Amino acid sequence: MIKTKEDLIEYLNKDMKRYGNTKPTLKDRLLRNDWWYFYHYLYNLRKLEYHINNNHKIKAFIRLFIHKRYCNKLRIYTYPNTLGAGIRFYHIGNFTEIKRSTHIGDNCTILSGVVIGNKGKEMDNHHVSIGNNCYIGLNVGIFGSIKIGNNVIIGANSIVTKDIPDNCIAAGVPAKIIKRC
Repeated sequence: MIKTKEDLIEYLNKDMKRYGNTKPTLKDRLLRNDWWYFYHYLYNLRKLEYHINNNHKIKAFIRLFIHKRYCNKLRIYTYPNTLGAGIRFYHIGNFTEIKRSTHIGDNCTILSGVVIGNKGKEMDNHHVSIGNNCYIGLNVGIFGSIKIGNNVIIGANSIVTKDIPDNCIAAGVPAKIIKRC
């Protein structure tokens, strides 16, 4: 959770590290490269989290408005304080939604088309917890109260309905553990 300016800088640096520690250039902007959009999306999201956590209402409202614009443009819908440091998104494409009752750990990779949480309904008792260093493939659905451990890979087009322990590879409908690493 981002509470201080030092936390904000740490989160931004970890996010940048996952993208090669290079800021997008004017060329990226002109060519509409994904990296330009992801950089500004994550930068704004981290500033939004900082302002929300420190109760800066006016600045948070402005950042929230910008965040919603980026969400609609990128088709990635997340809530503040759900993503850990060093998150990496690949490709602007299919609809990606991460519900409010989710906590994703550090250094996770999420591909497009991922839906985490029940779509359309906010359930108070449904909490999804994803550990550190996880890789979530294309079009994965994670539904219900789920705990996914650290260093887990979830294959494309999988539907996760049960907990997954640390150091596993899971895939299928419903997702089953294929290999323990």
